[in-house]
Amino acid sequence: MGFHACDNMRVIHDGQEMDIRALWMEGQKVRCIDQKILPHQLEFIDASTVEDMAVFIEDMTVRGAPSIGAAGAYGMAMAQITGMDLNDAAIRLKKTRPTAFDLFFAVDRMLAAANEGQDLINAAEKYADEIVEKCRLIGEHGNAIIPDGARILTHCNAGALATIDFGTALAPIRAAFNAGKKIHVYADETRPRLQGAALTSWELVQEGIPHDIIPDNAAGHFMQRGEVDLCIVGADRISASGDFANKIGTYEKAVCAKENNVLFYTAAPVSTFDFSLTCGFDIPIEERSQDEVRYVGSELICPKEASARNPAFDMTPAKFLTGIITESGIFKPRELDRTKLQ
Repeated sequence: MGFHACDNMRVIHDGQEMDIRALWMEGQKVRCIDQKILPHQLEFIDASTVEDMAVFIEDMTVRGAPSIGAAGAYGMAMAQITGMDLNDAAIRLKKTRPTAFDLFFAVDRMLAAANEGQDLINAAEKYADEIVEKCRLIGEHGNAIIPDGARILTHCNAGALATIDFGTALAPIRAAFNAGKKIHVYADETRPRLQGAALTSWELVQEGIPHDIIPDNAAGHFMQRGEVDLCIVGADRISASGDFANKIGTYEKAVCAKENNVLFYTAAPVSTFDFSLTCGFDIPIEERSQDEVRYVGSELICPKEASARNPAFDMTPAKFLTGIITESGIFKPRELDRTKLQ
């Protein structure tokens, strides 16, 4: 199918300007931006089997909850193409990363589509297109809360790379910038994998959006000095109470925001809500390899005898949220109603 036309992720590759998505179906394979090597290289890598797609999710070639969901949908399409048992494919894909709910939502949707006799390539493409439209709407709704001149803090990468196109947390920022608002973004570096420094900054550079990368532990300093007007972050799973999981370090930002009277929002499509969970402590938290902490690239940064802990996410209680930005509008946690959000 080639490149999908889009309005927001415009990049330069091999000297040519192109509009692309983070991943897309091309024939009977899935072509993905290799997010592991950004920002220094923009390269594409192909998945031809369910196992390829599962590994790409596990090693973070593809990352970000909505993009992982799309990868799961495309993985199920490849299972149908290759004749793999769909239930086995679903089990393998769901084992890749336990926290992001979009993955489970997308895989179950593909199983339901298969039971209805649908072609899963078409079903997966429809799912991806819906996510893109939902993120565009998140941008529209979120733009309304961003005043001209706003200084906005974001954490990790919740842009087009993480969501196929547009973004969740970055969608309102893009919409505000495109509307002519004078904004400035603070992008937390986001240790240990540096998604803010490597990926969010890369996206903001592509768009020409003014920003500074800051150390993770500097966010409170800038809030305390009155240099942050609002925070917008993404989410990987949101419970029925509004408690949510996002990249490790989000909880600390929320506490600092509350202390300093800074507005704090999360942005996510409705597919990120897991209404089977009553509170955030029920959300499974992935813990990744200690070497992601012990090394930066190939460089060991601690004594070789030292061990490390590496939770990939933390849970932020709903009491710290100003609101949740969705494709259906902006909601207070106490306003969450499954029937209104679907």
